[in-house]
Parts: sequence; C-alpha cells; structure tokens
Amino acid sequence: MQLKELGKTGVFLPEIGMGTSNYHGGPEPLRRGLEAGALFIDTAESYGSEPAIREAIAGLRDRIFLATKISPENFRADGVRKSVDRSLQLLGVETIDLLQLHYPNPAIPITETMGAIACLASAGKVRFAGVSNFSVAQMQEAQQVFPIVSNQLRYNIIDRTIEDGLLDYCRAHHITVIAYTPLARGLSRVMDCDPTGAIPKLAAALGKTPIQIVLNWCICKEGVIAIPKGTSTNHILENCGASGWRLTVEQVAFLDSRIQFRSRNRFDRMVRQYIPRNLAGIAARSLKFLPRDVRRRLT
Repeated sequence: MQLKELGKTGVFLPEIGMGTSNYHGGPEPLRRGLEAGALFIDTAESYGSEPAIREAIAGLRDRIFLATKISPENFRADGVRKSVDRSLQLLGVETIDLLQLHYPNPAIPITETMGAIACLASAGKVRFAGVSNFSVAQMQEAQQVFPIVSNQLRYNIIDRTIEDGLLDYCRAHHITVIAYTPLARGLSRVMDCDPTGAIPKLAAALGKTPIQIVLNWCICKEGVIAIPKGTSTNHILENCGASGWRLTVEQVAFLDSRIQFRSRNRFDRMVRQYIPRNLAGIAARSLKFLPRDVRRRLT
C-alpha cells in the first residue's frame, strides 16, 4: 500500500483507507483490510460502526490511524467534548487521530467549535483536526483558530465538483483531501457515465478490475487519498488492490476524454447538504428505475 502525507504533519497514511458509513459487515472484513495495509479507518458518531471497529482494531491500535466525525448539532463546546468522550469510549481508545466536523453549521460560531477542539488536542484526546464538506471560506475561518490538516469531500471520476478551486486551495495550503464516495454511488452509476466502455477496456488491458481503475484514477491526484466503503472481505481487498501501481498520464487522459463527468452547482450542493438523509437514501435507490441518460444527470 502506498502512503501519502497528511497535510504537513509528517504522518503518512495509506492512500486507500476504509470508510464505514452504513457499514454492516462486522469486524472480520475490517480486520482483513487492516492486514492488507488499509491502516486508516474513517467513521462518524452518526454511523454506528464503532463497535465493529473497536473489535477489528483490538491489539493493533498503535499501527492504525483512526478518524471520526462530529455531527453539526454537536458543535457547541460542550457538545464537542461530550461527542469526543463518547467516541473514545465506543472505540475503546484514548486518542482520536483525526477529529473532523461532518458538515458546516452556520448557526454555531466556528470559533467556539474549533476552540473546543484545541482544548481536546491539548488534553491529548485529539491529535489533528479536519473538516468535511467545507468550502474555502469556511476552512479559512476555521483555520484562524486551530490548524486544519484535511477536508473530507465527495470526489470521484464522475463528480469533479471540487476541481473548481477547492482542490487547488487544499493543495496550496497542504490540506489533504479525503475523497468519500470515490466509487460514486456504486460502479453501476459510474458505468452510466462511461458510454464507450473505457473503464472495462482499460481494466482488461491492465489486469485490474473496473473498481480498481476508478479508485486509482482518484488517488493519482496529488494530495488526495480515498476511503471507499466495503462490507465484505472480497470487496475491501479489491479496494486495497487499487494501490501499489499507477495509471499513466496517457491512461488518465484517455479516461478523462471518455467519461461523462459533472460538477455540481451551488443549488445541487445546498440540496445535498440539507435534504434529510432518509429521503436522500430513498432518492438514491429510486435512480435505478430511471433511464440511463437521466441517471447520469442525477448521479
């Protein structure tokens, strides 16, 4: 597994970690992923995956980089402290390596939230701070209080919204981009945007799987690591196989010329941020009943 530095911290992370949103595979697949080198696990207090993670990392804590996220409703100083203490207890650890703010919450001053994180870092409960789904302006405000080393953002071969300035800002300021949904909403959604079959053609030529091609496209990018989800051992090991090699510049250009990608506008991003998660899930599941061209535009 190849490594990339987290910001300018001197800490190097596997470029393929394990995301655990909606995870229901138990500890064994996670354990196998750790053995394969994916020694970076990302969770959140809203995921409910801490018990499986706790069991999976037993005896390996000193080798693992563990990240979690605080929900926006808990951004008050007292809420931050309680959330971190709860996560530490559920995960069975003494320190969270990377504490992230899950989504911006304009109703609570970011100075209060980041100030609470600074106190937790001084107490040894948190090593580094990151954000998720933050704009450039929101990161700049947060950075005035405490250093930010990462921004967890939606990024994949068919959704390149962050390439409109946000990715460049993160690179210029040594903020690692942690790409979530690097496989979009599933390989079928990616294939909706690949009308000429470029991905399977390239996979066959390289002896890789389409999933590994899509993930490698993502981690080819400077300053980007990916946290694909997987609930089975086979799926997680396939994800891990996306590291240790590189698409060439020509192969990336070939994909870029064939894949019908999109960048979301401000309205799209606002809807995604504020729509209730249960409704978002229903909408995502309903996409498969729509024609391919319509699915592509809604991916």
